[in-house]
Amino acid sequence: MNRPLRRAAVFCGMLVLALLVRATWVQFAQSDSLAKHPENRRVRIEAFAQPRGNIIVGGVPITGSVATPGSDFKYKRVYRDGPMYAPVTGYLSQAQGSTFLEGVHRDVLSGKDSRLLAGPLAALTGARPRAGDVITTIDPKAQRAAYKGLTDLKAKGAVVALDPRSGRILAMVSTPSYDPSVFAGMSRAEGELFKKLDGDPGKPLSNRAIRETYPPGSTFKILTAAAALEHGTVTDINAPSNARAPYRLPQSTTEIGNVVPNAQCDKVSMKTGLQWSCNNVFLDAALKTGKDRMRETAEKFGFNKEQFTPVRAVASGYPKELDKPQTALTGMGQGSLTSTPLQMAMVTAGIANGGEVMKPYLVEELRGPDLSPLATTRPEVLDRAVSEATAKKVQEMMEFTVTDGSGGKVRIDGVTVGGKPGTAQHGADVRDERPYAWFVSYAKQRDGTSPVAVAVLVDPAGMDISRDAIAGGRLGAPIAKAVMQAVLKK
Repeated sequence: MNRPLRRAAVFCGMLVLALLVRATWVQFAQSDSLAKHPENRRVRIEAFAQPRGNIIVGGVPITGSVATPGSDFKYKRVYRDGPMYAPVTGYLSQAQGSTFLEGVHRDVLSGKDSRLLAGPLAALTGARPRAGDVITTIDPKAQRAAYKGLTDLKAKGAVVALDPRSGRILAMVSTPSYDPSVFAGMSRAEGELFKKLDGDPGKPLSNRAIRETYPPGSTFKILTAAAALEHGTVTDINAPSNARAPYRLPQSTTEIGNVVPNAQCDKVSMKTGLQWSCNNVFLDAALKTGKDRMRETAEKFGFNKEQFTPVRAVASGYPKELDKPQTALTGMGQGSLTSTPLQMAMVTAGIANGGEVMKPYLVEELRGPDLSPLATTRPEVLDRAVSEATAKKVQEMMEFTVTDGSGGKVRIDGVTVGGKPGTAQHGADVRDERPYAWFVSYAKQRDGTSPVAVAVLVDPAGMDISRDAIAGGRLGAPIAKAVMQAVLKK
């Protein structure tokens, strides 16, 4: 064999060897990752090859699976009361993927979770296990009351209700919402519907309860009060504050007044300040407490960290770098302070629970097809935000605000209720933007414990309502009251 031919033969042999090595590598080393790759159509076909497990609310499935004849994907997802529960379930779409509980617990709901294997024989034979269910903490009556309250107003907004004793999420609503059933399949029409929802300026696909932050406005005054009391800035909630109204910000000529006449707020006590939502009292309290101690207390309530319920909730923010005017403004829930509705529900629940903040959770149990528990959530303390003595003083002020102040619309006969309304200015020019309306509250049982705390956010943009009529006590309080009544009746 001459030299050129020998070289060609060696080169071809090396190519064949390289192909064999590559084929062996793909077949054995990469087979598992390729088999599970989301772009592998077989993976997607398998995901919809059998009925999916259900998401359960109040013992009743709010999801289901229906056959899709003539498609590689044998089943698709359907939802009961889809718009009301979308912030809880998220969506599962053959084309768009999955979100929220549908995504977080996809392995249990699809039957792929290793805990669902029937035994060694099933593992050896490759028999596919039946899917499991996700049991939520949601109270269906509270959820319906929250959704009805927002939709009756035709408002953008969110409601979160918690059980302060455990952290169970009893209601989580966001409006405007959407029906996940309408784009669950692969058809062109369903794809167009999803694009329309995704491009809607009202952002129906966004979960305002946990994925968007807003200035909390005067509802944050309950945390300012807690921080001032805990750190000794204020020792007597009935003593005059010496905070002038209107209040001049430090290092500034800017003066901040109040909704009620300034004379009604001038130098009043913290209890009276919360009763009438006097800005001057809380601007002064935050300034004297200081940015570091204010932030420390805020972080103990959950600020500056993401929460996992197990669905991720974005972090609410109490900034680190604040000057004196900015620190004062946080006292009334303005400036660069931001919060999710979930976070303000956590603050309210922590106060109602004697200063102990429980980790919020949305899933009670993961359950196998034979009804056996795969995993059960146990209540967990997130942090002790303030002492019980401090919490009791803030409760006293919140309850006085309901009986004798600006929170009167949330009163419930025969029940002790604490509450705080708020409006929050926002935008580059606050004179042009309509403020957000907030309301936070809790209800007590006869033994002094609280089974429910609520945060309501109403964004009045687009509502047929005058600017003067935008107030948390008018818009948010009736919703909070309805949610609390639904839980108390249960």
